[in-house]
Amino acid sequence: WAALLMPGFRRVPLRLQVPYQPSGPRQVANALALLRGRSGKTVDLGSGDGRLVVEAYKHGLRPAVGYELNPWLLCLSNYRAWKAGYHGKVSFLKKDLWKVNLSDCYNVIVFLAPSVKPPLAAKLLAELPDEARVVAGRFPFPSWTPTSTLGQGLEQVWAYDMKKVRRAVQSSAEG
Repeated sequence: WAALLMPGFRRVPLRLQVPYQPSGPRQVANALALLRGRSGKTVDLGSGDGRLVVEAYKHGLRPAVGYELNPWLLCLSNYRAWKAGYHGKVSFLKKDLWKVNLSDCYNVIVFLAPSVKPPLAAKLLAELPDEARVVAGRFPFPSWTPTSTLGQGLEQVWAYDMKKVRRAVQSSAEG
């Protein structure tokens, strides 16, 4: 029915879809607490309705960018940014996270399904600078040891500093 209401609407291929589950206020606060005091480009991979990107900008993380494939969620994200007074200050881009170069990103937020984490871990290891921090919500990266965690249950978030992650991956490969 969306194709009837919106000319030019295209479905996102099923293999690329991750279920949309909005982050709660405590999850957002916990994720941003683990990024407190940091600077540099901040991205949210699979940014959903944009709330994490808007809050990141509000907390001084700039530039703040969300990558999302769902056109409905991109519209909602842009509305959220406009309502917060950040239209034109934050960016929401319709880009496939697997095709985006992350080499200039220093803060990466990932609230994605567990099935995506192993291949995403390889991409992040290959592209992110040593100074980067990855914050995962809902599900940790299964093969990485977090630098820190915050919250309990569904509100828990995990922070990974790429330099430490790389060191651990190298030592386990050598051992």
